[in-house]
Amino acid sequence: MSIKRSILGLAAGAVLAGGASAAGHGEITVGYFLEWPMPFQYAKEQGTYDEEMGVKVNWRAFDTGTAMSAAMASGDVQLSVSQGVPPFVVAASAGQDLQILDVAVSYADNDNCVVADALEIDKRSTGELAGKKVAVPLGTAAHYGFLKQMSHFGVSVDGMEVVDMAPAEGAAALSQGSVDMACGWGGALRRMKEHGNVLLTGAEKEELGILVFDVTSGPADWVAENSDLVASFLKVTADANAMWAKRSNQSKMLPVIAKDAGMDAGATKETLDTFVFPTVKDQLSRKWLGGGAQEFMKGVAQVFLESGNIDSARRSYSDAVNIGPLRTASRM
Repeated sequence: MSIKRSILGLAAGAVLAGGASAAGHGEITVGYFLEWPMPFQYAKEQGTYDEEMGVKVNWRAFDTGTAMSAAMASGDVQLSVSQGVPPFVVAASAGQDLQILDVAVSYADNDNCVVADALEIDKRSTGELAGKKVAVPLGTAAHYGFLKQMSHFGVSVDGMEVVDMAPAEGAAALSQGSVDMACGWGGALRRMKEHGNVLLTGAEKEELGILVFDVTSGPADWVAENSDLVASFLKVTADANAMWAKRSNQSKMLPVIAKDAGMDAGATKETLDTFVFPTVKDQLSRKWLGGGAQEFMKGVAQVFLESGNIDSARRSYSDAVNIGPLRTASRM
């Protein structure tokens, strides 16, 4: 199967799944990632979401943002925390009516591609990547970053063997020598780095316009029908972020977050130190949901369109952002 057919299949599957039943009365299901530690997990484990929202919140772990899109389309999941912008764009471009509700985290140094040590390839010798086998989770932030980096280095992706693998699978394949390069994030990225090196740092990627941030997202119809509930969810998340921002709270929060993320405390702290959690005020600014995110999504769609990974892009992604619930949360 070609890369294009694979990614389009993921998107089409999500759209066709639309129309399935939503959550039952008095409870919702929220998607999140394991090995992706965030302050909201402290509130999750303390039962704060259930208490503040007045509903039972069920949590479901995923390994890619594309799987989150499919679950939201089927009605199995109502909200997704930390969905990558590229998988969101893939689904939205295919016709799935999703909305971005907040900026969950910015993490330029925690999403990247790693080249096997044995190849001894760095940013000065990237021409040697031609024809190499790469593990990439298609339709994700890592996929977008991979395409942008290869374009920057002038390496033809068409001449490479690109295999669709979730980050954990890619890390295992890299360690076994089954692939020459693997792309991913979080715990999987840390394991990849044990067997290779990155081509560009987070700062170097940002200079190329490769922004890396995740969002909280949800189906537009469900959000419209439950805007107050969504606002309450975003408020709990923002409060957890603010709590983590005070260093005096971190020793109390860290072990709880680490346990829920399925990580040890050291790796959790190391990961969190590379994360930036914008305040609600920052999120509503021009840089983020006041226009920056919408423009960035258009750029992501254009890259995927030019690479043949999607058939069409929206003229504008402005209606894919709904700041109403976040504004309400800011007044709660």
